[in-house]
Amino acid sequence: MQKLVKWFNSESGATAIEYGLIAALIAVAIIGAVTALGGETSDTFNDVSDAIAAR
Repeated sequence: MQKLVKWFNSESGATAIEYGLIAALIAVAIIGAVTALGGETSDTFNDVSDAIAAR
């Protein structure tokens, strides 16, 4: 019974889960930023390409 209580009170696994959740949230934020800015960046590169081709 003491081993079971000790296992439930152990926090070593929680740290790994917390790091995993933080990494997942960072990945979601990066994906969201790239998705939101991707179209604008593509438009800017197309404008520059058109300006260079017009010269």
